[in-house]
Amino acid sequence: MDNAATSSGHTTHAVKKSAEVTAETLKGARETRIQVLVGPDDGAPNFVMRRILMDEAGSGMPAHTNAVEHEQYVLRGRARVGIEGEEYEVGADDTVFIPAGAPHWYDVIEAPFEFLCVVPNSPDEVRLVEEQPAEE
Repeated sequence: MDNAATSSGHTTHAVKKSAEVTAETLKGARETRIQVLVGPDDGAPNFVMRRILMDEAGSGMPAHTNAVEHEQYVLRGRARVGIEGEEYEVGADDTVFIPAGAPHWYDVIEAPFEFLCVVPNSPDEVRLVEEQPAEE
């Protein structure tokens, strides 16, 4: 990673290859990994950019809520996404907004399914909820 720093040592910007960012298994999800592409360690004070990777059809996340909003951009693949009781099919170049506290879930139709997820750099609390995708 290339970082630029001020004389006080604070990072002013960062450039890195996503392939060099560690992908960690996302706890509670099915075959799902997460990378923090830009965050506090890069000097970003307000937002965190994450890349979510779901490698197999049928992978995904159970219904849950977050204390923070999510802004998402789908890079590739297709998935069913449930948000507040509504179901959508999303694919490459689609955008998704999930308000803070809204129940939501993901079920991959066409893998790999990958999206960028930008969230505020503030404390988050994830809670599993009962809402689940409808069985086909």
